[in-house]
Amino acid sequence: MTTTTSPTPQDSQADSPMDATPANVRSAQRPPHRPRHRLLTLLIVVLLIAVPGGYLVRSAFQSRDSGEDKQRKAAATNLAYGWPSKVQRNVYDVPLPAQSSHHAFYENNSWKTSSLYVQFRTSQKRLGDFLEDVGTDRDALRKGEVTISEKHADHVGWDFGGEGRDWAGTTYRQKQGRPTVSITVDRTYESRPRVYVVSTVKF
Repeated sequence: MTTTTSPTPQDSQADSPMDATPANVRSAQRPPHRPRHRLLTLLIVVLLIAVPGGYLVRSAFQSRDSGEDKQRKAAATNLAYGWPSKVQRNVYDVPLPAQSSHHAFYENNSWKTSSLYVQFRTSQKRLGDFLEDVGTDRDALRKGEVTISEKHADHVGWDFGGEGRDWAGTTYRQKQGRPTVSITVDRTYESRPRVYVVSTVKF
């Protein structure tokens, strides 16, 4: 009589396919374990680097564009707002009235000529005083005359072509070595005329 013996639990475990596979092979078959908190940390680091960097690049471009806009505006007029220096006013014979306003000026130098461009607003009385201090007077202003050339006007962005404006101008010429002063006045607003001056010295 044949006796059949059932396998013991130990025999079953010994015969299982998992036990038959070497430990190093089983380890290689498992997917790598990457904790979620590491991925989250990596994402946060990327954001911390990328977002501020993007703002810096954007700010740099905006700053550059703003600087270029300012340069273009400055180049379009060449005028600096404020009073020319006392030395400039004396050299070019442009004695600005004390109670004038809205001053702007520009000096252009070359080896042949130097010119001072000035604009300001003043009262009728102060305009008369200014003309006398230059060496001329109110009667010398010729109605409808623009005595500043288009070339000079374009150089600093002045526009003397507006319709309905009351222009008057004169040019005060002096002996060699002294400046020639071209004056154009916008008398549209009688109480506060705007004065444009180009004083040129030739060498």
